[in-house]
Amino acid sequence: MKMSMTDKAPAQRLPTFHLRWLPRQQALRLGILMLLVWVLVALLSPWIAPYDPITQDAAATLLPPNLAHPFGTDNFGRDILSRVMWGARVDLQICLIGVIFPFIFGTLIGAFSGYLGGAVDTFFMRIIDVVLAFPFLVLMLSIIAILGPGLGSFYIAMAMVGWVSYARLVRSQVLTLKHRDFILAARSLGYSHPRILLLHLLPNALTSSLVFSMSDCVLVLLSGASVSYLGLGVQPPVAEWGVMVAEGQSFITTAWWITTFPGLAIVVLAMSFSLLADGLGDKLGERP
Repeated sequence: MKMSMTDKAPAQRLPTFHLRWLPRQQALRLGILMLLVWVLVALLSPWIAPYDPITQDAAATLLPPNLAHPFGTDNFGRDILSRVMWGARVDLQICLIGVIFPFIFGTLIGAFSGYLGGAVDTFFMRIIDVVLAFPFLVLMLSIIAILGPGLGSFYIAMAMVGWVSYARLVRSQVLTLKHRDFILAARSLGYSHPRILLLHLLPNALTSSLVFSMSDCVLVLLSGASVSYLGLGVQPPVAEWGVMVAEGQSFITTAWWITTFPGLAIVVLAMSFSLLADGLGDKLGERP
């Protein structure tokens, strides 16, 4: 007995309905998956880490990877796998806080500068030019050296230096959008300037800024690891990947695992943010 057309229709539409909820880009799917794995490792590290990341064991120093210590041990007998797991908590925190403050400050300043124009726009653009005149890493290290080593100083330095990229990006979007018909219509209806800026302009200008923030997570991660490597960021004995690389550099020829595994962790997490940025850019740039 043959099925009628009405019987076939639901069966044909059902797969499309389910696939509609899945991301269409492989890069986006892979980036989300990799990032979720790191988030789960960071959240569950107190329970899934086989050893305490700080406890020293003089009888187990510089052990190569084995069944008891899959990533080996360092010169203090600390388990590298446990320290990599606990380090994910610190490095993800660095990525989150190191991006969110520059994102907020830069987005607001760029939006106000582009919308108001005139002397306000000129003032902020000159400040941005001054900040961009200095090399990023040199300026950041100078601020941290003045404030003193530590994560707090790193976050302040990132907020003071990193906002300029977001401000320029959002300003360029606002300059283009504020002459569109929907903004002119909002003005003709008597809407206030804050309402037009915050409810109409800013949501439409955030797309490129959100995509850039994912790429900026890579820069913040590498900057945080570099600062910790130089001794100006996270301080020992806290488990952080940059600190672990710095501690293992003296044993690079005799105990390669001390620097290799935290270095690979940095690469994999940076790759997850990079894939997420590429996939998100394609997704938000699509048109139905």
